[in-house]
Amino acid sequence: MTRSIASAVARFKQDPRAHLDHRLVLRACAAAQHRWRQRLLDPVTTLYLLILQVLHGNCACRRLRHLSGLRFSTSAYCKARRRLPLDVLIAAAGELIGTARRHTEDFGRWLGHRVLIIDGSGVSMPDTPALQRAFGQPAAMKAGCGFPLMHLLVLFDAATGLLVDLLPGRCHRHDLHDAAALHPSLEAGDVLLGDRAFCSYAHLALLVQQQIHGLFRLHQRVIVDFAPRPRAFRPRKHRPRKRRRRGRPASRLIQRLGKNDQLVEYRKPDKRPVWMNEQTFACLPTTLTLRELRYRVGQPGFRTRTVTLLTTLTDPRKYPRRELAQLYHRRGQVETNLLHLKHTMGLDVLRCQSADGVLKELWAFVLVYNLVRMLMLEAARRQDVPVDRISFIDALDALRDRAPHEPVPALAVNPSRPGRFEPRVLKRRKDRYSYLTKPRDRLRQALLHRAVAA
Repeated sequence: MTRSIASAVARFKQDPRAHLDHRLVLRACAAAQHRWRQRLLDPVTTLYLLILQVLHGNCACRRLRHLSGLRFSTSAYCKARRRLPLDVLIAAAGELIGTARRHTEDFGRWLGHRVLIIDGSGVSMPDTPALQRAFGQPAAMKAGCGFPLMHLLVLFDAATGLLVDLLPGRCHRHDLHDAAALHPSLEAGDVLLGDRAFCSYAHLALLVQQQIHGLFRLHQRVIVDFAPRPRAFRPRKHRPRKRRRRGRPASRLIQRLGKNDQLVEYRKPDKRPVWMNEQTFACLPTTLTLRELRYRVGQPGFRTRTVTLLTTLTDPRKYPRRELAQLYHRRGQVETNLLHLKHTMGLDVLRCQSADGVLKELWAFVLVYNLVRMLMLEAARRQDVPVDRISFIDALDALRDRAPHEPVPALAVNPSRPGRFEPRVLKRRKDRYSYLTKPRDRLRQALLHRAVAA
């Protein structure tokens, strides 16, 4: 939809709910000591165009002229985007997240606690030497046959769906390697949810030191014994090779809290994790009193039948076993949030060809995603429905096509379908082309030799 320059800039400057206040952009430029000339593509307009580009599915740069109504060339926009400091986008995203969290401070708390979900993911990008050096590609890919992959560590608010913090890195980094870098975004009393990748003694000890609670799924290699009485281990002389030998539990039993629910003590490991320095490891407590619990999943469609959790929420009266199981079941929301980011909005493949460019593109996606979430929160309040039932795609369309100063429309409400499950299969067949297993120049030479021989 084509708009004039006055309408486009007015929407950006005078409607902070839809986008961002232009004064924030100017303050961020001043903090970054960024100077610019008075021209058409100043920092405010450039950021508006970048948000507009992401809103329309990370569209081509040449399409922005028609969407914004501004007259500029594609090269001029690319140069303006390169001039815009990365710190401006990070500051704008941080300001938006801070505003949203202040307005939703008491929204959707679980037993008085704010719940946040941590998880890792990855996004692809063009195969350029600069991006290969900055992020690398998976080891299984041959040289010249793969694409660089950026590892993302994300932190979502479980009640609102807001993306609270994000940390990009190289593709070979483990999720736990940078988990401590997201702890400053947490506050005392918060509950952090995560899968088994984040369940380690060192990580839980860091959370306890900051008075943050953790609820993680226990790693499958950790032995947990919920037997009513301690059993002595009696090795057999002739044990079949295929039978898995049972070892001793990793924890020491303190108190039985119920069936498959117990209070245990974990000891500090002798070996320091590779992601933690020696000084921090030395300051960790020698023991931790934690809680182990196990529950069964009887809902059809779930591959896992039993789930074993490890948590710092040790009070069985304040935190019943059923409540903890239901809380961990909410961890699946992070997959839906990442699905909206990567597929609905188009974050799965970035377009820029430099490391600084893809980072700016990434933070622009964070801005737009949180703007959509804020629109969903406002629509849920007006329509008196839970926010998780508001359609994300409809909110994205409304943010994209809404005229300046137009009130928040009534968004589509998804039906409540608890316990819904679908088979993980595809119906539409894909094209049966062979995959690229050799560099293109070698394949061209092979085709040329075949043509000459023929």
